Amino acid sequence: MTEVRWKPNVTVAAVIERDGRFLLVKEQTAHGIRFNQPAGHLDEGESLPAACQRETREETAWQFQPQALLGVYLMPVPEAELTYLRFAFCGELLSHDPLQALDEGIIEAVWMTWDEIQACADQHRSPLVLRCVEDYLSGRRYPLSVLTTLLPS
Repeated sequence: MTEVRWKPNVTVAAVIERDGRFLLVKEQTAHGIRFNQPAGHLDEGESLPAACQRETREETAWQFQPQALLGVYLMPVPEAELTYLRFAFCGELLSHDPLQALDEGIIEAVWMTWDEIQACADQHRSPLVLRCVEDYLSGRRYPLSVLTTLLPS
């Protein structure tokens, strides 16, 4: 019998605020249409900040430069037999390419106020959407230097 090994799914997310609004994505999921931060899985050979840049670009068509780590979040999802390990970043938006196609499943990128985000909490992809914005608004920031990436040469 093959032993099943537990392995968390490493994800990244961008919490991006501009003029009192936050950049979220409206996406089609197995549970219907949901809101999430621009987020996705870490790819092999990628640093965490680079993964966040890539996922933000793919899901919103915005270039994003992570400037701080907001937090690291461990979230078990027992009904799916999954555990997510999310690294959330905040930073600066750079350029936008309105002609870029968005990732499969992404309906659109939307700007929402804190009140609007709270009002649609039942439509969030996970409880991490609200928690990450709360941590951002509380001023939580950690320098990117707390992360070390040792990639093979």
